Amino acid sequence: MSKPLAVVSGGTKGIGLALSLRLIALGHNVIALYRADELAAKQAAEHEHLLPLKVDLAQPREIRSACERILGEHGTVRVLVNNAGVNRDRSFLELSEQDWDEVLATNLSGPFHLSRALAPAMVEQGAGVIVNIGATTAIRPRRDGANYCASKAGLLQLTKCMALELAPHVRVNALLPGFTDTAEVTERYRLDDPDRLSEVLQRIPQGRIGGTQDIADALEYLVTARSAYVTGQQLIVDGGHFMG
Repeated sequence: MSKPLAVVSGGTKGIGLALSLRLIALGHNVIALYRADELAAKQAAEHEHLLPLKVDLAQPREIRSACERILGEHGTVRVLVNNAGVNRDRSFLELSEQDWDEVLATNLSGPFHLSRALAPAMVEQGAGVIVNIGATTAIRPRRDGANYCASKAGLLQLTKCMALELAPHVRVNALLPGFTDTAEVTERYRLDDPDRLSEVLQRIPQGRIGGTQDIADALEYLVTARSAYVTGQQLIVDGGHFMG
């Protein structure tokens, strides 16, 4: 019997790579979408059962072309993880049209177009799981992130609408990581500064930064039969940093 197929956007590095590898461990072949980092894609390709595919999720035509190729060459996708995202942090009054458009196009429209292209085959097959990777800033705002926060808030509502309309055969949930130990998070929040790290840890009840395996553990729950009665929900994995 052939392995089920999973697609992970932003799946060649950071949290996305951890999610790709967990899906492989669960018995999937994984197509990991990436935008620009060729080195990360090359390194990810060294893992058995992982195939990188270059796609800019801000470009609907690229998404449609990639999905036609995936469906034509590999068949129906059983699991879709919408993980890719970008940040263009500025104060609200300094946000440019490009800052706004690029973030919304990648973080919100990208998951829409990718899901819209792959979900019909899931419905026809009668089985599928979609997990949208969100952020707690979809619920709680932060400074200099109006574009990012809005994109992730929209993704939460899109998750609920998709769950409602794709039921009962396709389940759709959102997974919201907190501070996670990746190069991008460390650089963005200056966590290599001991004082800054200490400040962040004081706000996390578990007293530590999450690991990518913490997020992969949550994904495993959402894509397996253990969550068969869970859809349209948001799972926050952040050590208790946000309790809403």
